[in-house]
Amino acid sequence: MGGVTRRFPSLKFTFLECGVGWGCSLYADLIGHWEKRNLAAMENYNPAILNVEMLLELGRKYGGKITEGRLNDAVFPLFDTREDPATVDEFAPCGIKDKRDIKDLFVPHFYFGCEADDPITAWAFDTRKNPYGAKLNAIFSSDIGHWDVVDMREVTSEAHELVEHGLLNEDEFRDFTFTNAARMWGSTNPDFFKGTVVESEAAKVLAVERKGTAAPKDASSTLMSDTAK
Repeated sequence: MGGVTRRFPSLKFTFLECGVGWGCSLYADLIGHWEKRNLAAMENYNPAILNVEMLLELGRKYGGKITEGRLNDAVFPLFDTREDPATVDEFAPCGIKDKRDIKDLFVPHFYFGCEADDPITAWAFDTRKNPYGAKLNAIFSSDIGHWDVVDMREVTSEAHELVEHGLLNEDEFRDFTFTNAARMWGSTNPDFFKGTVVESEAAKVLAVERKGTAAPKDASSTLMSDTAK
């Protein structure tokens, strides 16, 4: 919430492992928290607007033995706040004035590595569940060299089970295994894929990225982000 993606709009963050589930949750939570904790909403919790007389009266009338002799101890600490007024708006460094701003400051900047056997990857592409129809940038981070991969030839086919089980369509699978990774690496280094077998297909993705339109659907190449390193 320090405003980094506001100050550096071209900066990308890539999380190699741990999947995208936590990213989807964080994205949705940020929007939910803004609804209750933006600067205007925080006035709902301002101790200065508390009707102390009414609170004490209600406590005496309905509190019973639980509140007998304790009302002052319960009420007056509410006013003992040492919070710096400048920190009340936690969203100020990001310059967030509307919850829709969160999508633009979050989604384009973060990429989430997902393993082949992780079905939660599909959540990144679920525009019904992600606020404002967002698609998070899930990338194929296969851990192909890990000790528990019995046959490295099966990793990609295992990832394709997301399509076979109806969790992703073919276009989404291409975004997962190629397009998102091409945008991630190519946006910071346009020459990253030069001299590789996917150079021409990556160039198409980056050209579309520069124009701000959807990626082409006709290419068939795939890319594993671990291998690209």
